[in-house]
Amino acid sequence: MLAGRFATPGSDIACYHPTAAAAHDDGMDRRAGEGRIMTGKEFLAAVANAQTDVIRILLEVLEEARAAHCVIGGLAVNAYAEPVVSLDVDVVVGTADIESVRRAAESRGFEVQPFEHSVNLSRPGSDLRVQIQTDPRYQAFIDRAVEADLLGYRMRVARREDVLQGKIWAWSDAHRRRSKRQKDLADIMRLVEADPSLAGALPDAVREAIGGP
Repeated sequence: MLAGRFATPGSDIACYHPTAAAAHDDGMDRRAGEGRIMTGKEFLAAVANAQTDVIRILLEVLEEARAAHCVIGGLAVNAYAEPVVSLDVDVVVGTADIESVRRAAESRGFEVQPFEHSVNLSRPGSDLRVQIQTDPRYQAFIDRAVEADLLGYRMRVARREDVLQGKIWAWSDAHRRRSKRQKDLADIMRLVEADPSLAGALPDAVREAIGGP
């Protein structure tokens, strides 16, 4: 099967099939009919209309700043469930390291926009949106994070239970856009379907929303 989108045109969510692309991610050249199988990086670049590898540059920024960090959100869900690619990259950075990350990001061409509970980064040449989460509830995720390969990138990712908790917090935010909360709910369902033991951590409101027992 070729990796490909299932979303409607203009959507910021698409499907990536890791088994199909695994050969290319390992540097092998397999083909299906006339079409070449895309690597994870290539597929993400296509979805993001990317002329610049924003995730690679972001990881370099975090390394340059020596920042304690981990990936959360939908990208982190992909470490534990069938991958779904979106244009959002959510990261937790240690409180003491946020300012050095901001400076390093600006020096690498990112536009930096501070908000109440986040610092948002964007860069010309890609539709990817990076959000550094500054809500203090997420800080504990950093020490429990694990190394993982995501779409061809090696990065630190929040552990499964913390990714779920972050999604529950996001879904529970009544001020969050309805479309965002629907995606949060879908991510929660992906995690629980991949590991049914997580269902016990779901609040009653989430169980009711997904129609579960």
